[in-house]
Amino acid sequence: MTPAELLAEARSLISRPDASMAGVWPRTAAFLTRQALEDAVDARWAASSATAPMLQASMWSRLACLPAYVSAPEARQAAFAYSALSRACHYHPYELAPTAAELTGWIADVESLVAELGKHGTVRDNRF
Repeated sequence: MTPAELLAEARSLISRPDASMAGVWPRTAAFLTRQALEDAVDARWAASSATAPMLQASMWSRLACLPAYVSAPEARQAAFAYSALSRACHYHPYELAPTAAELTGWIADVESLVAELGKHGTVRDNRF
């Protein structure tokens, strides 16, 4: 799925309550949003043969190197969104799942990042 499709699916999980998704939709939406961000960052690195080796690095390393290739605010936003979404993806017994409002904000942030990163590289469809 493309990042746009992943984000659309995450939005649909938030907007349409489904009894079968009760209790799991917040983390599922966070996971889909994080995957969209990862795909957009990967596409940025894959856009050039000079930066393609970065695809072998961890996501945190890719994010740490991002300011050398995109604007500092954009790189900070990507790192913050990735951190928040990673935390939201994991179950913590004494913490609540992210709210719909938090998820909607993160989705909006990732949408803008996908658009900005897409200017620097092609965002590819990662279908299996």
